[in-house]
Amino acid sequence: MEKLKSMDTIVNLCKNRGFVFPGSEIYGGFANTWDFGPVGVELKNNIKKAWWKRFVQENKDAYGVDCDILMNPRVWEASGHVESFGDPKMDCKICKQRFRADTLVEEFSKGKINAEGMTNEELEKYIADNKIKCPHCGNLSWTPIRKFNPMFITSRGTLEADADKVYLRPETCQGEYVNFLNVQRTSRAKLPFAIAQIGKSFRNEITPGNFLFRTIEFEQMELQNFCKESDAIDEYNKYKAKALQFVEDLGIAKENLRFHDHDKLAHYAKCACDIQYNFPIGWQELNGIHHRGTWDLSRHQQYSGKNMQYLDPYTNEKILATVIEYSIGADRLTLALLCEAYEEQKLENDTRVVMHFHPFIAPYKVAILPLQKNLNEKAEAVYNLLSKEFMCDYDEAGSIGKRYRRQDEIGTPYCVTIDFDTLEDDTVTIRDRDTMKQERIKIDKLIDYISARIKFN
Repeated sequence: MEKLKSMDTIVNLCKNRGFVFPGSEIYGGFANTWDFGPVGVELKNNIKKAWWKRFVQENKDAYGVDCDILMNPRVWEASGHVESFGDPKMDCKICKQRFRADTLVEEFSKGKINAEGMTNEELEKYIADNKIKCPHCGNLSWTPIRKFNPMFITSRGTLEADADKVYLRPETCQGEYVNFLNVQRTSRAKLPFAIAQIGKSFRNEITPGNFLFRTIEFEQMELQNFCKESDAIDEYNKYKAKALQFVEDLGIAKENLRFHDHDKLAHYAKCACDIQYNFPIGWQELNGIHHRGTWDLSRHQQYSGKNMQYLDPYTNEKILATVIEYSIGADRLTLALLCEAYEEQKLENDTRVVMHFHPFIAPYKVAILPLQKNLNEKAEAVYNLLSKEFMCDYDEAGSIGKRYRRQDEIGTPYCVTIDFDTLEDDTVTIRDRDTMKQERIKIDKLIDYISARIKFN
């Protein structure tokens, strides 16, 4: 059946079924913040487990870390965020929309002008001379350029006068860079090897929105692959292929994915590409793969005064490792999988909403449904058995048909119904979410039956 791609449909399902709630809702909300509910937190945690399994557990040359959000402020000087992370923004005085001045220039010139190196005065003059109008309302009435720094700034110290300025990290990768030597030494790692992390980042975005797509607080699943420069392109291509295979294996259709090479590279980058997903809002970035060269370790070597070179045990050569970065947002991937999984099926006498999650990431693997309340004792015994192995739901309210529909809407792959025959022969009915087929099975076979069907390989 045709999948509905309306973002409003996905948002309503998420709120009504416990996937995602608006942040601080009882206080009227807080723009672009979202809280994951009982079902959503399981889905997101399972997505993170799948990523960690694929890129760390199954990779003998990958090592995990969990670095602090607050870092020495010098880290962000070395990374360039303090000096140049701010964007040159202009507001339209008529419609109040905000735009990057350099983007306005480049789009107007159809890419003939590289605006990255232009000063604010040069940008303003070009926009005025060429009468570049607001893309939103078509008017020509701009504020002067102002620089917006998306980093959140806080302070460390109990007395305001003595407090030191610190930053909430805008990205997780710097923790991997500053721990390069620690991980290499303690793990006795040899190039190429990777350092991976899952963690929160914060950006004071100018234009957040589209539900989970762009938020001010988000979680990144990120891997920095360190290698020799001579191996960099091979490693880059390897991670492009692995990144694409991962999202396909999670259940995203090939036709909804595509590579997009960056037209404009950061000054340190050799090449970069995104994998885009066809969201309800159109083709947008899902994850990025970047060839960052030696820039990151060289900057930290310069600013820290610490030698960040790798000693090749075979040649005794000292080199700065090249970095191939692979980064994907856990929240954005969750949104993509919610959109991909959603389907409305027209049945003979009914319409059902079903979320076709890969069983590994489904919030609940199985729901226990007693046919009547006087079967609860047996049903609870089955729940206690299965919940030691899987995340389970227990539902005794309403008709069995309505309970099946509730489980379909949150993507539970299997439902186990306890009936009066169960008391006689210790068998239950197990129903498949996608096919709706049912079969009878012994209770002592349930764990093996479900385990075999929820693996992520």
